[in-house]
Amino acid sequence: MTGPSADFAQLPLSPQTLANLAQLGYAQMTPIQAASLPSALLGKDLIAQAKTGSGKTAAFGLALLANLNPRRFAVQALVLCPTRELADQVTTEIRRLARAAENIKVVTLCGGVALRGQLASLEHGAHIVVGTPGRIMDHLERGSLDLEALNTLVLDEADRMLDMGFFDDIAKVARQCPAERQTLLFSATYPEGIERLAAQFMKNPQQITVQAQHEAGKIRQHWYEVRGDERLHAVSLLLNHFRPLSTLAFCNTKQQCRDLVQVLQSQGFSALALFGELEQRERDQVLVQFANRSCSVLVATDVAARGLDIAQLEAVINVDVTPDPEVHIHRIGRTGRGDAEGLVLNLAAMDEMGSVGKIEQLQGRESEWHPLAELTSGSAGPLQPPMATLQITGGRKEKIRAGDVLGALTGEAGFTREQVGKINVNDFSTYVAVDRRIAREALRRLSAGRVKGKTVKVRLLEDVA
Repeated sequence: MTGPSADFAQLPLSPQTLANLAQLGYAQMTPIQAASLPSALLGKDLIAQAKTGSGKTAAFGLALLANLNPRRFAVQALVLCPTRELADQVTTEIRRLARAAENIKVVTLCGGVALRGQLASLEHGAHIVVGTPGRIMDHLERGSLDLEALNTLVLDEADRMLDMGFFDDIAKVARQCPAERQTLLFSATYPEGIERLAAQFMKNPQQITVQAQHEAGKIRQHWYEVRGDERLHAVSLLLNHFRPLSTLAFCNTKQQCRDLVQVLQSQGFSALALFGELEQRERDQVLVQFANRSCSVLVATDVAARGLDIAQLEAVINVDVTPDPEVHIHRIGRTGRGDAEGLVLNLAAMDEMGSVGKIEQLQGRESEWHPLAELTSGSAGPLQPPMATLQITGGRKEKIRAGDVLGALTGEAGFTREQVGKINVNDFSTYVAVDRRIAREALRRLSAGRVKGKTVKVRLLEDVA
């Protein structure tokens, strides 16, 4: 949507907010923002269909900030998210949007993080809380979270939360919110649980659907017919032929994820799996390596990939066809973000053609089929990611900052800024991506040197030739 009607200046926002949006590079509203913000800013309840990457966080973020009184130190807005990663992204985005107002405090409450720090943050007073349903319930039961002053409740990626079995938790949280409040529900698909939620906890919600299609020219889709026994090998053929730097491969089951990762790793690919029962620490490590380009292929189930938003994803491979066509739309929308072109490679066996037909119907176009025989590997050698990850023992709790690690690598260790990639500082660990070609040497020099004046334990997260 472009033109004057998609301009933020049309909305009843303060001059400071408009100036901040311009500074953040928000030139025009995205379709979901243009469709939802006018009603949301009037305080109406909304059910909006929107996927990750559509600009939905700013849509509900601007609405809840408009409702907020910064001088009142009480929780006035609560955003429920399915995963810790999404909650972290939402918190970061709301903080950026809130820069126009006086000191607004946003606190994230998720599982996998010590309760002690969260209790201290809440005691100091928070205006906005972003969190996962289980941990929010913990705080409500302990009496450490008070929702009496709440005026906006947001359910982000509600379909994902329902898939993960959070219906009862969401219902309990909603019951503890004041009846006089605004509820904004965002969901990529509409399972029946959404209607049950809306009927119980929303007042005459307005339904907003923005076309879930992606621009045909932005995402190239190729389909390949496979026999069941050649499916996993076909994935390595695709990777060697197209050589994407960063690929998200979707499987319908955890077992298929495990099998595929085993096949890919045995062939020399840098591949990692993401599925439901991984511990938070393992999940964090997998995501860090994929996001910082140390791992070429992330193999995931739909539930495990909920709330993932990876920038610069060059390809999506659908190893199995999903029986739900809307889930297919959701999967492929993770590539081709912004101005980038996306590549989607789909494998389908004869018994999946019914599901392929449903996808064609939803997309309003026929699939483009290619023979597996046209895939060639060339002589470029095995596909390797450009970076490797070093894990340093010690993180935020030891007051380590990204700048300290960068300083150690570019100072004493003598590497250039260009040889160092993304640095992630967690509570107890720090991960730094370095050019794969210097990984062993960087490990040696960092182990022998100091970070923040202290010697540190460093290990390489994978074997680098």
